[in-house]
Amino acid sequence: MAAETTKEVASSGLPQFDIATFASQITWLAITFGLLYLILAQFILPKIGGTISDRHNRIADDLDTASRHQREAEEAEIAYERVLADAKAKAHNVAESTRSSINEEIEREITAADAEAAAQALKSEAKISDIRRDALSNIDSIAREAASDIVKKFTGKTPTAAQLKKILKG
Repeated sequence: MAAETTKEVASSGLPQFDIATFASQITWLAITFGLLYLILAQFILPKIGGTISDRHNRIADDLDTASRHQREAEEAEIAYERVLADAKAKAHNVAESTRSSINEEIEREITAADAEAAAQALKSEAKISDIRRDALSNIDSIAREAASDIVKKFTGKTPTAAQLKKILKG
């Protein structure tokens, strides 16, 4: 009865159920999956790994640049404070040394020192603002770009802005 069932299955157009071809089917299955594994291991996965590594390195470099910009902004702020303190100290010393003799000269020096401090303050504040804005704007755009590229690389679809926001918030 088993022989009749085998003949009946084979004659019904389903060769994959023919017991006589099981060995060759399993052999070709192993060869096919072996080749697929080799192709994935030798070509595709190293490229994906390289892309991920490049992205990681790029993000790390961009974060380092942002940190450097932040340090520069902090240094500019310290320099601004130092210039302001020096200007105030200079104005105070001038005022104390000449107060009794020349009130008019004191007024001119204070005005000049305040103008110099104001000009330095404006320049320093503008520089600090530019550096901070550049640093902060680069971080968000780089993170969005990297997340978008990674999602696109793995899924083949470009994520929407809402999806990117959800990805970045974790």
